[in-house]
Amino acid sequence: MKKFSGFSSVSLLITGLILVFLSACVTQKQVKYLQKKQKEDTTQSFRNHKVSDYRLQPHDNLYIRIFALDEKSYTFFNKQSGSSGNSGSETSELGLYLDAYVVNDSGFIDFPLLGKLYIKDLKVDQTKNMIQSMVNEYLNNVTVTVKLVNFTVTLLGEVKKPGKFQVYQDKINIFEAISVAGDLTDFANRGKVALIRQTKEGSRVAYLDLNSIGILNSEYYFLEPNDIVYFAPLGIKRWGSETFPWALLFGIISTTLLLMTYFKAY
Repeated sequence: MKKFSGFSSVSLLITGLILVFLSACVTQKQVKYLQKKQKEDTTQSFRNHKVSDYRLQPHDNLYIRIFALDEKSYTFFNKQSGSSGNSGSETSELGLYLDAYVVNDSGFIDFPLLGKLYIKDLKVDQTKNMIQSMVNEYLNNVTVTVKLVNFTVTLLGEVKKPGKFQVYQDKINIFEAISVAGDLTDFANRGKVALIRQTKEGSRVAYLDLNSIGILNSEYYFLEPNDIVYFAPLGIKRWGSETFPWALLFGIISTTLLLMTYFKAY
């Protein structure tokens, strides 16, 4: 009877250890992106909300170029940081930054000949159309190009390289931003990602599900300047591989096996 009782206790101990081990595991479903939530979900195309909906704010950086057949007109209207000629090509990301027009705290940019232009809360294409209309009063056969460049996004929490990142392009989606930060850790809660965005009404927090393919339809799929994205840890992390005392666990298992051998022998 004692032998049976001892063996049952050991079995219970092993069962408990197995349950603890399984509770420390992160399932593939928890780390897989863009899952189809329903079997009948066969959607393959998605309508993204692009950064063109973004309205300009102070400290935004704008790339503005006015292309004209006349070389003197081109040089007069356009900043030159090291590249020259009517090609309008910059040689580096630094060149883009130095040639950018920064929206000041009052919402203005200072543009040659045209003076101070109030562009706060305008979309990029609206700004382009406004400048094009004003330049047409002075010159013929000119083309205006306006792009949003060099904005920042911040990624915090369960990312491999958290921090503030410069974006040298006019748009970036959330997966591109994650790749810049070296991807998420295994313990990131991909099903509830907090995105903090500044609006005219104040800070807005939206929660995104990166596990769902439906994220591709979200209005938050493309990040905007100064967005902050926080990846919270799964509750399981406290038992995760980075902190769990695996040496102790394996020691207990070894001791348990020895006890099992002892009980069988006696």
